[in-house]
Amino acid sequence: MFEKDLLIKIAYLVASVLFIMGIKMLGKTSTARKGNILSAVAMFIAVAVTLLDSQVLSLTEILITILIGSILGTIAARRVEMTAMPEMVAILNGFGGASSVLVATSEYWRMAHNSALTMEAIMIITVVISVIIGAVTLTGSFVAFGKLKGIISGRAIMFSGQHALNAILFLAAIALSVMVVLEPNAEVYMIGVIVIALLLGILTVIPIGGADMPVVISLLNSYSGIAAAATGFVLNNQVLIIAGALVGSSGIILTQIMCKAMNRSLANVLLGGFGQTKAGVTNESGEEIVVKEVGVEETAMLFDSASSVIIVPGYGMAVAQAQHIVRELTEILEKRGTTVKFAIHPVAGRMPGHMNVLLAEANIPYDKLVEMDQINDEFANTDIALIIGANDVVNPAARTNPGSPIYGMPVLNADKARTVIVCKRSMNAGYAGIENELFGYPNCLMLFGDAKSSMTKVVSELKESVTA
Repeated sequence: MFEKDLLIKIAYLVASVLFIMGIKMLGKTSTARKGNILSAVAMFIAVAVTLLDSQVLSLTEILITILIGSILGTIAARRVEMTAMPEMVAILNGFGGASSVLVATSEYWRMAHNSALTMEAIMIITVVISVIIGAVTLTGSFVAFGKLKGIISGRAIMFSGQHALNAILFLAAIALSVMVVLEPNAEVYMIGVIVIALLLGILTVIPIGGADMPVVISLLNSYSGIAAAATGFVLNNQVLIIAGALVGSSGIILTQIMCKAMNRSLANVLLGGFGQTKAGVTNESGEEIVVKEVGVEETAMLFDSASSVIIVPGYGMAVAQAQHIVRELTEILEKRGTTVKFAIHPVAGRMPGHMNVLLAEANIPYDKLVEMDQINDEFANTDIALIIGANDVVNPAARTNPGSPIYGMPVLNADKARTVIVCKRSMNAGYAGIENELFGYPNCLMLFGDAKSSMTKVVSELKESVTA
């Protein structure tokens, strides 16, 4: 028995070290894939040892369960499009919250129906915390999924008295939690806590506009980690506590980075209803702006004479699946001696790191992906800034227009390039619902059309100019 316990502790220690190493490696694009693999191995070790130790199932049942889960996970991972990665992350966060609710609730149920077990106050408090955070994560994540998928409006959904209702529900959850601790065998109080927490998850996410989705995804990821850590205390499982704490703390740090990148506080994200304002297409003086359109041939000619190009990718590139043709454009330009870099804004796309993952899939070298702070000063000395599907992260109103809802938000200085080419389907506003005054700048040219189709034509023109 002693040897078995020692082996289990060693296995948990190995898994914990692998988790830490994996998260550390995720901090750099060059080691992110290896870090993901190490974390997956750590999770496999933790799950396998826990199931074998608890003996809740037979070995055959455990293997069948792991096989089914692995097959479903592999199929889902292979079928999901890169554009749908934020939705998948939201669902996975929801599943993490659901597992915490189920485990904590089942543990509470087991203790409540076993007279031989003493329900200590600290244990009940831990169970309640796990249930509340897990339930909020569950429904909040699925609301985020609905917004990202378009099932629910991406705009901020608000109604009169919303914040007051949330406050009342929160206080009710606290009151019921106290009753659970005082009367642990009264199951109605626990049921009330679960129901209210599920409602809070919905009501706290629906008023958040689409432009804040990167922050929401990161925050819900943190919630899922905190819920897992609380569940670890419920089960007295050290590796679950460590893994949950790692996810929770890293998620909070990432959330703070996202808020800083948008020049907003977390409270403002959760309560501000950003994303419901839509202004007309005007400049900082309030005058209507006039855009200049450019064709494929003219775009190819501009690239042909450029010595430096900075590409700014956005969600529109992901939707069009244009990353591979963009890589081909990069290769052609570099063969001609043109310097090409990619400017990555922290909140480009619909989840943290979305553009990095997308470009890595197209085998674009990591050293070409440059963060906003490192590349912003280079735009002024760049011949062409090519904006593909990005909008809010290049809006100069954030610097020049105090009346803009995004004023003060750090943005990419693409407007300072000698020539700005914006590849966009139409003049529709970005995900924040705010028009971009950059489109009316004298140095800005609009290349309208699907990003993949437009860039394919530009690449063909460049190839023809080489052979001509």
